[in-house]
Amino acid sequence: MQRLLKNKWSVVAIAVFCSLLWGSAFPLLKISYEEFQIGSEDVIAKIVFAGLRFLLAGLIVLGFLMISNIKQLFITKKQLMILLVLGIVQTALQYFFFYNGLANVTGMQGAILNSSGTFFTVLLAHYFYVNDKMTIQKAIGLLAGFGGIIIANWGQGFSYQFTFTGEGFMILSGVTSAVATIMAKELAKGIHPFAITGWQFTLGAIVLLIIGLPQLGENAIVFTTFGWGLFIYSALLSSVAFALWYSLLKYNPAGEITMYKFIVPVSGSILSTLFIPGENITPAILFALALVALGIIIVNMRPQNQKEWSRE
Repeated sequence: MQRLLKNKWSVVAIAVFCSLLWGSAFPLLKISYEEFQIGSEDVIAKIVFAGLRFLLAGLIVLGFLMISNIKQLFITKKQLMILLVLGIVQTALQYFFFYNGLANVTGMQGAILNSSGTFFTVLLAHYFYVNDKMTIQKAIGLLAGFGGIIIANWGQGFSYQFTFTGEGFMILSGVTSAVATIMAKELAKGIHPFAITGWQFTLGAIVLLIIGLPQLGENAIVFTTFGWGLFIYSALLSSVAFALWYSLLKYNPAGEITMYKFIVPVSGSILSTLFIPGENITPAILFALALVALGIIIVNMRPQNQKEWSRE
């Protein structure tokens, strides 16, 4: 497995595969809201729906780890607390903002706004790591990326429109994703990537369900046969993508891997136009996607002699 995760071409294939999976999440969730008859203003239903999804995703990963490498499944009390904090930030908090924000923007907007997490990570790394400071190259990448985000949301018709529970929540999802990335890199050392994924999904999902289930209204979530299919796919999407991604990060430089995240907004936008009625790619969206993709590539291009994130 380790050899596969270090082979150049398999690394590229896995990184692209993960990015495509994440891109499919945007139209998937928009369609799921309609299929499960979840109201656009029903915050609690979305919290419970996210909790159920990530509980299943976490159990899938932990189940696979139990079969393949059961020793890595067990964690210490200290590691449990670390993973609980990571689960609260990366699963509970991030996906609270993501699920509720996506309900109030288009799938294409969501895919592009979500890419802000990559750029916020670069900003945080500047303050947190001594050898990952801001450079002219990174500044150009950030300007391109945030410029694309601005154009995608407010450059069409040059009209300014911003809702805190829509665009605001999606940006906050990006911020929490960036914080969680730094936390996972710094705090979860020595823990198997699959264990990180499985435990933080499971623990974060339990937090969401503890908050949401007591407040869930009757028939707030209506399960159908097609809905079950969407639900299972969404859980598999998260468990497979995150487990593989953390595994890649363990054996490869972060910059070389994260570069492929430019595929997420591109595939998310394209898939949204294919599966969500009424969503079309406009020239402004195409320009925005190009800027965001370029920004992600630029900020993740590192000189060969530069070490990965270090606080020393």
